[in-house]
Amino acid sequence: MTHTPAPNAFSLPDADPQPGLTLNQDAQVLSSNLSAEDLLAETHYSALSELLPGNTEALVHSALRQGRAIENVESRIEARIFLWTFIPAVEYGQVLVRGRDATDDVRMHEEATRSNRLYRLITENTTDLISRHAPDGRFIDATPASWRLLGYWPEELRGRSLEEVFRGLTVTEQLLEARKHLRDDGYATMTVDIVHRDGSKRWFEIASRAIRETYTGAVVEVVSVSRDITARVESEESNRRLADELAHAARLATLGELASSIAHEMNQPLATIVNFASASQRYLKNARQNPECLDRVDDGLQKIVHHANRASEVIKRLRAFLRKGQKRTAPLSLNDAITNVARLCHWEAEKNRVQIIPELADSAPVITADAVLLEQVLINLIRNAIEANMERQQDVSSPEPTKIRIRTCINCENETLIEVTDQGPGLDEQGIRQMFQPFYTSKPQGLGLGLSMSRSIIEGFGGFLDARPADTGGLALICRFPAAPGNKNKTSNRTETRTDD
Repeated sequence: MTHTPAPNAFSLPDADPQPGLTLNQDAQVLSSNLSAEDLLAETHYSALSELLPGNTEALVHSALRQGRAIENVESRIEARIFLWTFIPAVEYGQVLVRGRDATDDVRMHEEATRSNRLYRLITENTTDLISRHAPDGRFIDATPASWRLLGYWPEELRGRSLEEVFRGLTVTEQLLEARKHLRDDGYATMTVDIVHRDGSKRWFEIASRAIRETYTGAVVEVVSVSRDITARVESEESNRRLADELAHAARLATLGELASSIAHEMNQPLATIVNFASASQRYLKNARQNPECLDRVDDGLQKIVHHANRASEVIKRLRAFLRKGQKRTAPLSLNDAITNVARLCHWEAEKNRVQIIPELADSAPVITADAVLLEQVLINLIRNAIEANMERQQDVSSPEPTKIRIRTCINCENETLIEVTDQGPGLDEQGIRQMFQPFYTSKPQGLGLGLSMSRSIIEGFGGFLDARPADTGGLALICRFPAAPGNKNKTSNRTETRTDD
C-alpha cells in the first residue's frame, strides 16, 4: 500500500524576504521558501536544517505540545545572527519556522547590556557622588557613595533638598547662583563647604549639568558629580601657612642683613632731631634778650616733630614688614612702594658702590597686592641686583658706581610692569630657566629660595615674574601685574630720581 504524504499546513511564498521552513513533528524539513534556499547558498552548510538552532527538535516538540508559538530563538549562521519563531499547526503536526536577520539588533543589545553593566560597575564603586536632582534641587537618585560622603543612603536622600542635606553656612547663596547658571548656561561648578551628617565639616567640588525638555528648553532634571576635596583644601591651607611662615622667616633674615641700612635710615632723623633740639635750647636761653629767637625755637620744634614722625614711619614700616598673618591685599601705589624699598636698600647699595635709579611712571600705577609681600619681593630683587653688580665690579675695576634701574610702566595691554635691571654678569638661557627653581642658587651662601618665593608671591597677586637678558649685559627681572581699572596706558615722562636722603 502506498503511503500518502500529509498535506502541508503552511504556504511559503517565494516573495517573502524572510527565510521560512515547514517542519514535521520530527523536525524534518518538509518545504522551504526561496529566501531560505538563498540563505543556505550563501553559507558553507549542506542542509537547510543546519540553519536552525541546535535544539530545533526540542523546540518543535514544545511548540506542538503547548500549542503556542515560541519566539526569538537565536542561531548563529557564520558571522550573522538570526532569530527564529516556531509557529505550530497542532492538527497537522507541523511547525512553521520563520527567521529574520537580527545581527544589528542583537549586537546593539549586547553592547547596551555591556554598557549598562559597566555603568553600574562605575556608579556603584566610584568614590565620587553621582546624583540626579529635580530643578528645585531635591534628590531624585544618588549612587552608594552618598553614604560615605554625606552619611545618607541613596533611598534616604530621595525627596530631600540640597539645603537640608548640605547645611553649610553659604550653601543657600551658592545653590541659588548655581541654579541661575544652570538655567542660563546649562552647567555650573562650585566649591562649597558642607556639614556631614556626623557634624564634621567637608569641602565639596560639584559639577552639574542641566537636562532640558526638548521643545520648551526648560530644565527638567540636573545631573551632578560631587567630589570630596577636604584633604586637598586642608593640604592647601597647610601649605599656605607654611609659605607664610617661610616668607616671614625670609623677612626676618632680610632685615638682619639690612641692619646697616636700617641703622642709617634711623640715624638721619635722630641726628637731625638732636641738632634742632640743641639749637632750640640755645635760642631759648637768648629769648629774653632777643624775642626773635622764639620764632627760631618754633621753627626748630616743627622740624623736630617732622623728623620724629619720619623716624616713627620707619619703625611702622619695619613692624609691618615683620608682621605675621594672612595676606592682606588692597590697592596700593606702585611708585610709593618702590620709593620706600629703594630708600631702605640705599645704604647697602651705596656701601657697595651701586646706584639705585628709580624710573617711575608719571601715571602713578596702582595694583592690588599685599604691601608687605610686595616690598619683600622688591627687596629681594634689588638685593640680588646689588650682588650681581658686585660680581661685575670684581671683574671690571672702575671708579664709577654701577647702576640698578627700577622702571615702572603700563604696557599696551594695560598691564602694570616693574622691571629691575642690573649691570651684573648676566645668565645664559639655561641659567634663566633654572633661577626660579626652589633651592637653585649660584651663591655659596644662598639657599635658592628667594626668587622661587618671589615668583609665588607675584603669582598670588595674579601676576608673573620672569627674567630676560638686559641690554646692559646683566639681567632684567620683570614683574607683570594684570590690568587694573584705574591704570591707563599713556605716554609719560619717566622721572629719574636718586634715593639719597
